[in-house]
Amino acid sequence: MSVGDGLFYMPTSSVYGRPEAHGLAFENVYFKSTGGTRLHGWFLPSEGVARGTIVHFHGNAGNITGHFEHVKWLPSAGWNVLCFDYRGYGQSTGKPTRRGTVDDGLAAVEYAASRDDVDALKIVGLGQSLGGAVGIVVAAKQTILQGFAAEGAFCHYRTEAAFVCRQNLFAKPFAGWLTRRVISVDLEPIDWVARIAPRPVMFVCGTSDRIVDYRQSLALHEAAGEPKSLHVIEGGGHVDAMCTPERRAWFTDFLDAAICRQRDSQ
Repeated sequence: MSVGDGLFYMPTSSVYGRPEAHGLAFENVYFKSTGGTRLHGWFLPSEGVARGTIVHFHGNAGNITGHFEHVKWLPSAGWNVLCFDYRGYGQSTGKPTRRGTVDDGLAAVEYAASRDDVDALKIVGLGQSLGGAVGIVVAAKQTILQGFAAEGAFCHYRTEAAFVCRQNLFAKPFAGWLTRRVISVDLEPIDWVARIAPRPVMFVCGTSDRIVDYRQSLALHEAAGEPKSLHVIEGGGHVDAMCTPERRAWFTDFLDAAICRQRDSQ
């Protein structure tokens, strides 16, 4: 791992929220990733008969106790949700690395498919920010996922690092040079996104996102194979698409379509 790659990960063990505070049923789960890494997650069961299961890939800071807030509405919409922490986050052991986060995502998908209360033919991935970048690679590698939705994802690690550097007045003149020196080129989402096809992929981004340039989602969409869809929120910020019923419908419609496509192909 290059010296600057670790800057993408800001894990904590702090507790920001709990499912029971929102009236959600949940199960603490633990499963293994590569190198004997022990990962922790929460399995949030659907209210009623499940339409399918979502594996949620969260962003770069904190842990699932904060990020589950983005997907807490899905169980009431009829979906199981597996929220998990990458290595080094929350209760998960180890130290985060680029390859390690991908390995952890693969382990999470395999764990979800192994559960007796999950239909392994109805699993879809949802990634936000860094989780979108990680999840795109996982979805390309792991065909258990019937589709993947990415919100506020970036296409290149160096491009993302340079964009963040340019927000700093002092670092701005050196952003390109600096990121080329300290950020490695490996497991780039743009190189993997086309491999998800023919399974569907959806991209969501906001034009006022100050964390990830929305044009990176446009580039991912351009590189992706069919079927694919894109939602651009004019004036939208970073991973705030799930805050309204209309935007939540983008996700549930996509999830249903991914599951139905798999069923119809049988």
